[in-house]
Amino acid sequence: MAGHIQDRWFKSETDSDGKTRRIKTDRYGTGMRYRARYVAPDGTERSKSFPDKQKRLAEAWLTQIAADMTRGQYVDPTAGKVTFQQFATQWLASQTTDASTIVAMELRFRLHAFPHIGSRSLSAFQPGHIRTWARTLKDSGIASSYQRVIFANVSAVFAAAVDDGIIVRNPCRAGSVKAPKLDARKLKPWTFDRVCAVRAGLPDRYATTVDTGSGCGLRQGENFGLAVEEIDFLGGVIHVVRQVKLIGPHLVFAPPKGGKLRDVPMGDLVAHRLSTHITRYPPIEVTLPWLTPDGPPVTATLIFYSRERKALNRNYFNMYLWKPALVSAGVIPERTPGERYVQSREHGMHALRHFYASVLLASGESIKAIAEYLGHSDPGFTLRTYTHLMPNSQDRARRAIDVVFGGGSAEEDGGAGATPAAA
Repeated sequence: MAGHIQDRWFKSETDSDGKTRRIKTDRYGTGMRYRARYVAPDGTERSKSFPDKQKRLAEAWLTQIAADMTRGQYVDPTAGKVTFQQFATQWLASQTTDASTIVAMELRFRLHAFPHIGSRSLSAFQPGHIRTWARTLKDSGIASSYQRVIFANVSAVFAAAVDDGIIVRNPCRAGSVKAPKLDARKLKPWTFDRVCAVRAGLPDRYATTVDTGSGCGLRQGENFGLAVEEIDFLGGVIHVVRQVKLIGPHLVFAPPKGGKLRDVPMGDLVAHRLSTHITRYPPIEVTLPWLTPDGPPVTATLIFYSRERKALNRNYFNMYLWKPALVSAGVIPERTPGERYVQSREHGMHALRHFYASVLLASGESIKAIAEYLGHSDPGFTLRTYTHLMPNSQDRARRAIDVVFGGGSAEEDGGAGATPAAA
């Protein structure tokens, strides 16, 4: 047993004849009788008090402390008194990930975690508290994919607290706690007619962003960061090397998502529309800090820019340009005066990338190539996202068997050599 137990109701005194007697202290009969004390691994003394007739509990507590130290599982009982909000704030300040990611996590905590679980001490969390919070998150009406991101961020904070020896277990990983599930709905790509209708609804100076999004799979930020020097008109290639990101109120240049630079094939129609756009709206040099608001300045000759001759801000673009285009195309209803547009997360500019992927799949392009063009680091993610859009393998199997048993050729029956119709 580590440490020792002090009986605060009695003390020992030595008589003049050398005998030791136990006598009552001034605290006799009041307050906690026993104080179990030990020295923690950091050299500081720790203690816990127990009432009368619970000396065995004090001994058991010290024994457990000694066992935890031996196994390397010791957790300072006082460390868990820090609240979730206090620890999460410290944890965020120590992160070295992308600045925009930190800003996004801080917003999620502030809106969806701190109001519900922020004031509770870390050591006081039980799985039931997380289940209750997860239910509140589900009832909030936000998208299930966003719920999963929020839940993962909160779980990461608890995991860090476990690593730091503040708590023993992560309550988000208890068996009775279930992370938010994704909606069972399968991704449904836009039709070509819808792509054209939304393009027609945008002001002329921004319409070509639809061409590079649906015809080359560029993300919104990659569109906004596209410079004329990255377009190889002779080779029919766009070099994706940069994006415009929003960190709080500040715009910055940054590498594409995941730092994955890539070359994307550019069709003749996209090349023609880009060339026409450049003629009408000559590219301008825009200087922004690199990666962070206080990063070094970087200059690029941007193809798409605002009327004020600045880099495009996604918040302005989405609210005042993209959503009105969705209304004009009949994708979402017109908003009533004084009200916001209806939520249309599935109809954001990212829908153009889904259209691009669906067209390539229908034409027989490989998952590996599509993942490369989209900038996915894992082709498995691409497959999981778009597998339901792949041409039906059962039809190909039937035709292959018919060729073997019935003669003829696969080409005659529209077999493997045929090109599927575009979406």
